[in-house]
Amino acid sequence: MKLATLRNGQRDGRLVVVSDDARRCIDACTVAPTLLDAMERWSTAEAGLQELARTVNAPAALGGMPFDAPRCMAPLPRTWQWLDGSAFLNHGHLMERAFKVPPVADFETIPLMYQGAADDFLGPHDDVALPSDDDQIDFEGEFGVVLSETPMGVAAEEALQYVRLVVLINDWSLRAFGPREAKSGFGFLQAKPSTAFAPIAVTPNELGAAWQDGRVHLRLQTQRNGEWFGHPNGGAMHFHFGQLIAHAARTRKLSAGTIIGSGTVSNADAGVGSSCIAERRMVEALAEGAPHTPFLRFGERVRMVALDDQGHPAPFGVIDQSVVQRVVAG
Repeated sequence: MKLATLRNGQRDGRLVVVSDDARRCIDACTVAPTLLDAMERWSTAEAGLQELARTVNAPAALGGMPFDAPRCMAPLPRTWQWLDGSAFLNHGHLMERAFKVPPVADFETIPLMYQGAADDFLGPHDDVALPSDDDQIDFEGEFGVVLSETPMGVAAEEALQYVRLVVLINDWSLRAFGPREAKSGFGFLQAKPSTAFAPIAVTPNELGAAWQDGRVHLRLQTQRNGEWFGHPNGGAMHFHFGQLIAHAARTRKLSAGTIIGSGTVSNADAGVGSSCIAERRMVEALAEGAPHTPFLRFGERVRMVALDDQGHPAPFGVIDQSVVQRVVAG
């Protein structure tokens, strides 16, 4: 099942069920007006949403309408909690060097995770408005999961049963703030502006064999201004999503609608490129003595899409955004 949220002038948008070919959609208001409402009532809402999925995929598609991804907000325009891990050790080790911080104890046995802002997610084609392009603007491609209510203390091997949806994410970063905040011990704040999402959230079964062992075994392809930047595979996660969920839920329950991110998709093979600029710059510094890839400037464009092994797009759709200067009203 594929779900998306269309703009309707309201903060949480209008929930629709999307057809298998992503060409049509059907209003889900008879089941749930918003995706957050559906997540909080998943045990009763799921059957109705599945029935709408059968309807929109029927030949007549009664009640359907064309699906227009540029009209989409993030699948969850806002939610109760957004937690982002660092499950790809290759990326984590490179960022330690980039931020010039000492190695984290238990790095390979205890996941790193920060709590981000969940009140203002960006849609897949929204401009990314930021104060200054001197703040070292960077993109970070990753996968994420959306949870139903998850009990405190859930074990990693049981946690995957609470995954309801899988999403594609661009976790925008401002690297100029990162080193100081990393060293503060309090985590990221100014370094993490609003996060963007691909238009379609999918149930895990929609990914077929690409969803296994709590990992998304797809390539995440990123283009910068139309040029290839990387296509590392999400299957290289050291910590799978069950382990990330268990880590987050060790001392608290997780509300329905909680999103947990994988962290930047990264592979040890430098030939597959990177999902963020900071990682590429550190690879350049190690190989050539100094980085030369610049951070983003206003007017640049970033495109992300997940691909299977045959190069076919996965069902999330595309994130395609321009970076622009914030306009101060008044």
